[in-house]
Amino acid sequence: MTLSLVMLGVYTAATGSGLACSAQWPLCDNGLLPQTIPSFIEWFHRLIAMVTGWFILGTALWAWRRPGRRTRLAATLAVCLLPLQISIGAVTVTLNGVLPQGYSAPTQGAHLVVALSIFSLLVWTTLSARTERGPPLPRVRKTLGVALAAIVASTVVSRVFTPIAYTPAAQALFYGAALVAVAALLAATRWLAGTTVPQLRYATSFALLPLLAGMLLGRDLVFYTSTVRLLNVACFALAGAAVLAAALLTRRARPDGRAGAVASTRSD
Repeated sequence: MTLSLVMLGVYTAATGSGLACSAQWPLCDNGLLPQTIPSFIEWFHRLIAMVTGWFILGTALWAWRRPGRRTRLAATLAVCLLPLQISIGAVTVTLNGVLPQGYSAPTQGAHLVVALSIFSLLVWTTLSARTERGPPLPRVRKTLGVALAAIVASTVVSRVFTPIAYTPAAQALFYGAALVAVAALLAATRWLAGTTVPQLRYATSFALLPLLAGMLLGRDLVFYTSTVRLLNVACFALAGAAVLAAALLTRRARPDGRAGAVASTRSD
């Protein structure tokens, strides 16, 4: 739901629907229900955000009923970021023109960064709560394959690939694919700790940095000149190369992928 919400938020901003309710947050068109297509897009985004927020809160409550400090911490931090995300979203549609940084690139960037943080924390909550069985290395290999495929897919629909127009729909698909890559890299980073090649976590962790930078550049935080485009290409290339290198190196590891009885049975 959080991944879908991010995609919907990007689409809402890209179509300009975020300002369609005439700065009447949380209302639309002088009432609870929208009366135009742009207003409906903004209203529907708010509705999904509200439902998703309650699910995130429920996830945190569920986490506190389970053992595992990391599970509870990640879920609680996701809830703590919700008020900040709601406030930034409200600023973008109510204080446009009132504050110098109302509906602007820095505000959009902050909105995306907080959304990515919430998504990552929820992914980490899931990973911390699961009890995996069997050798971890086969899971890591599959996950790195998913990450590499998602990076390629996100690059194709990004603005660096000129044959495909960077329409609002393409922007939503770009961030959806990129978030899949983020989730896969987080999973690979966690599972590598229980393998014979735990040092490969540096490669998967590093891949997250240029990927996140490329996602930020996709929000028009700066003028998209030819130099910025090359920088964006370099971000995706670095992320893909790091994932590919990690995937190839896991092929040389021990088949069972275990780093010893202690590491493979460790619990959070």
